[in-house]
Amino acid sequence: MTKHYDKEWLQGKNIIVLGLAKSGLAVSKLLVAAGAHVIVNDQKPEEELVGVEELKKLGIPIIAGYHPDDLIHTGVDLIVKNPGIPYTSAPVQSAIALDIPVITEIELAHDWSRAPIVGITGSNGKTTTTTLVGLILEAAGKDPIVAGNIGTVLCEQAGTARPEQIMVAELSSFQLKGTIHFRPAIGCLLNITPAHLDYHQTWDDYIKSKGRLFVNMKEQDIAVFNADNSGCLEVADKVQCQKYWFSRLMEVDQGCFVKNDAIYYRGEDGLEEEIIQIGQIGIPGAHNLENALASTVICKSLGVKADTIREVLTHFKGVEHRLEFVAEIDGVKYYNNSKATNSEATLKALESFRSPIVLIAGGLDRGFDFVELIPSVKKGVKGIVAYGQTKEKFISIGERAGLKLLTAVDNVNEAVIQASRMADSGDIVLLSPACASWDMYQSFEERGSIFKESVHKLRTSLH
Repeated sequence: MTKHYDKEWLQGKNIIVLGLAKSGLAVSKLLVAAGAHVIVNDQKPEEELVGVEELKKLGIPIIAGYHPDDLIHTGVDLIVKNPGIPYTSAPVQSAIALDIPVITEIELAHDWSRAPIVGITGSNGKTTTTTLVGLILEAAGKDPIVAGNIGTVLCEQAGTARPEQIMVAELSSFQLKGTIHFRPAIGCLLNITPAHLDYHQTWDDYIKSKGRLFVNMKEQDIAVFNADNSGCLEVADKVQCQKYWFSRLMEVDQGCFVKNDAIYYRGEDGLEEEIIQIGQIGIPGAHNLENALASTVICKSLGVKADTIREVLTHFKGVEHRLEFVAEIDGVKYYNNSKATNSEATLKALESFRSPIVLIAGGLDRGFDFVELIPSVKKGVKGIVAYGQTKEKFISIGERAGLKLLTAVDNVNEAVIQASRMADSGDIVLLSPACASWDMYQSFEERGSIFKESVHKLRTSLH
């Protein structure tokens, strides 16, 4: 495998790291260790940045608070940008105009890792599927490294990864858009639904960014796709390597599907093997069934036995902030699905329950009208508590769905109190915002943690 930005290439190169945060800190340390000349630039003031003192001890200059006009020039060899920085930003546009490569840190991780990479992406389900694959491989004794968008920076792990290990990486469209030669041994696309269009500007750019996971894959590599998703089919049509599929709705020639209320795996020899009864899977919902199907395809292609997969799928109870059970209070069950930052994720959460739902929703207004939620709201929701920039939109959705129990509040804490008043024994209170958190909270994790704290305070106050 060709290594384009390995230690030999980086030696003596002039590199700008745009944006500090976790990835910027990790990549700066890697670059300096390789002998590169590094400058870090971040729009935030220095006192708001993490890792500043650590970088200064390494002799790395830090320019904070603004982007200098002369930061990008012909003497710069490479830009490594934080995935969240848009391509419309001035320094990125300057680099593109000067034909300077602009990458994200996962490109460096690919070139530094001696372990094969399993890359997992999709609009929804990435974290759960990545976690599941890691747990299954660990149970199979394969010593995986789980990293990427899931929490641990990929390039931080790449330098010490051993050839016999497997790097399981959750990858976002932001990260993948900044790749050039990135090539996983296995790539999985779970689904594509409208998301992050404020960043990508167009649907076509979003699909192309997801599709970059597969563009460098060779005949011996494996691509895994959701056969039920039109976006996945569009990407798969352009992929030249081995293709495996998973589906809830139909049998597939090679991969995983549902039959007789069980997950089956069909290999390239055409033989079928039952993996697990659906009722045995430890996490609820159709979307989690898809995550289990995808995880099974990936792990079977790596030689893991069905018994091991079944054991993990049975006992895995989910990832924090992803349809996470919090508590049952006076017969009402509270679920934290703060990771639902788009309508599709909220739709899947609503479809996961048969009991009446009090929905807590709202957040950053990205211009969506959420009308696609109306049929599911009519079917399973008894009340909506809305907050954030989009609260009036969610009240309108409730009205159009014919709901009588509707209220707008100022924050998640108040939402929990109001939802508890709407709910009766046997109901579900579900935080599934369908929006990003950034209008009020720094992350979906913070939002979800506040929800959980509020639920536990509610339990204390009622008992």
